[in-house]
Amino acid sequence: MGIYEELKERGLIAQVTDEEEIRELVNNGKATFYIGFDPTADSLHIGHFMALCLMKRLQMAGNKPIALVGGATGMIGDPSGKNDMRKMLTKEEIQHNCECFRKQMSRFIDFSDGKALLLNNADWLMDLNYIDLLREVGAHFSVNRMLTAECYKQRMERGLSFLEFNYMIMQSYDFLKLFQEYGCNMQFGGDDQWSNMLGGTDLIRRKLGKNVYAMTITLLLNFEGKKMGKTEKGTIWLDPQKTSPFDFYQYWRNVADEDVLKFLRMLTFLPMEEIKAMSSWEGSQLNRAKEILAFEITKLVHGEEEAKKAQDSARLLFGSGDADHMPESRIKKDEIAEEGIDVISLVVKAGLAASRSEARRVVEQGGFSLNGTKVTDIRKTFLAEEIDNAVVKKGKKSFKKLIVE
Repeated sequence: MGIYEELKERGLIAQVTDEEEIRELVNNGKATFYIGFDPTADSLHIGHFMALCLMKRLQMAGNKPIALVGGATGMIGDPSGKNDMRKMLTKEEIQHNCECFRKQMSRFIDFSDGKALLLNNADWLMDLNYIDLLREVGAHFSVNRMLTAECYKQRMERGLSFLEFNYMIMQSYDFLKLFQEYGCNMQFGGDDQWSNMLGGTDLIRRKLGKNVYAMTITLLLNFEGKKMGKTEKGTIWLDPQKTSPFDFYQYWRNVADEDVLKFLRMLTFLPMEEIKAMSSWEGSQLNRAKEILAFEITKLVHGEEEAKKAQDSARLLFGSGDADHMPESRIKKDEIAEEGIDVISLVVKAGLAASRSEARRVVEQGGFSLNGTKVTDIRKTFLAEEIDNAVVKKGKKSFKKLIVE
């Protein structure tokens, strides 16, 4: 089985322009492909993780990745999948974010000895003359056709700025530049990028008469039906300072039963035979499959040592394990009265509720426990020695280790 067939078996491929040509290129290691990453934050997130895994798979098969950081397009903002215009970032913020991306990408892609390239489209777009761009690129785009693109259609009612309208042209120019200077013959992206990607392939074909190709990967939804990586705590980041390895592990440990095999196929490098063998697993075996999923993905992002620490801490759910590496909340001893701290204050100080009213609801509804014991009496108090090094829990997914200092 070639890498193309493996990508299809894993359910990763959504749309392609020329399937037989793409199959031939990637199976024989002849694809020089790029994926763009706009630096809208100072960390990559789970949505990017899927693209990075695809790049890793293709590189392992002998193909050459180009990771393109959007130092220029990040100043415009892609309207795809957005109801409103993105927040405008300063040049300094974008440059900082680009540097953060560079460090994180190196965990997935081997940039040594020319095996991959890391480029920034600010190097050619920022100094581009607008008139030259209109003459060189604008003449090849039909406004009527652009307005039929899904990324624009969904914004027409709420208002699409001229700033964002230029995004497709800029992304297409990226592909042209990469083709001319680096021999890039293929573009990959999320399924919501299809219209933008076709703009690039059409530009090169019309302007230069050369064939280039595009492939989109299936966008994943998480167990709540939202875009993967969004939770009640916010976005799940790859930076351990923004999302701890424990919280990252727990995100995958708590996916819905029906999503486990899909995520194992799409987001891990386990052999397909091993994943297929899990298809008959039920009950406690299914929980074991979730542990395997969480461990494998955490290992890819944070390394095997952090994955083991997160797994040990998470196993407290089943009555064993070590809480030493669980996220902590610290409470100063002088904040605890002689008679103890009431449970409502404890929930708030532990960071499990944003307000006393929310904490009260959590306790009354049976959603709070300390060291595995559910607490429902809102008048309950705890002495400092009772909560020091204790594990508190809200619902099924939120855990903290308390430290009294």
